[in-house]
Amino acid sequence: MGDAAARGRKSIGARRNPESADAILEAAEAVLGEDGYSGFSIEAVARRARAGKPTIYRWWPSKAALLIEVYKRQKRVETPDTGNIEEDLVGFLKNLFVHWRDSPSGKIFRSVVAEAQSDETAAVALADYTRGRRSHTSQMIERAKARGEVAADIDAGIVADLIASFAWRHLLTDRLDEDETTIRTAVRYITRGIMAA
Repeated sequence: MGDAAARGRKSIGARRNPESADAILEAAEAVLGEDGYSGFSIEAVARRARAGKPTIYRWWPSKAALLIEVYKRQKRVETPDTGNIEEDLVGFLKNLFVHWRDSPSGKIFRSVVAEAQSDETAAVALADYTRGRRSHTSQMIERAKARGEVAADIDAGIVADLIASFAWRHLLTDRLDEDETTIRTAVRYITRGIMAA
């Protein structure tokens, strides 16, 4: 009986309970709203959510992982599907820049990116997140391939990396107010290539 009781206790909180997870994420959002990034801590979230720190760390292995989850929960960036790859990519970049520049969620992301430069756990959380985003951006390229607009042998992941490189340079240099003409030019260079005819 003692072994069964121990096994039962050990399993509590191992699987993410959606209601508890929502309470923790709502608490994280509230702490960020009241205390900002500099005042954000797992301890403050645990107090606010009435949850144990071990439970939070079991579901989110670092403060940065929890912040990335809050970012994903709040992120609203439309990925256009216009039937034209250049328009899709221009629209996506414009929407992304506005989100990073003007939303509380974008501010969270910029803070995690900054922390990732000196904190290994933040770097790991950011790397995990960006792998998923690469796949998401690749879907725009794959749709264009299915339409016959992009050559079948094009590696969608590499194109996604080129788009991300343009976006991240603007994020890291705080140039998120780039004009549409420059965004269109960059997308045209990527989609049409730079070799002379």
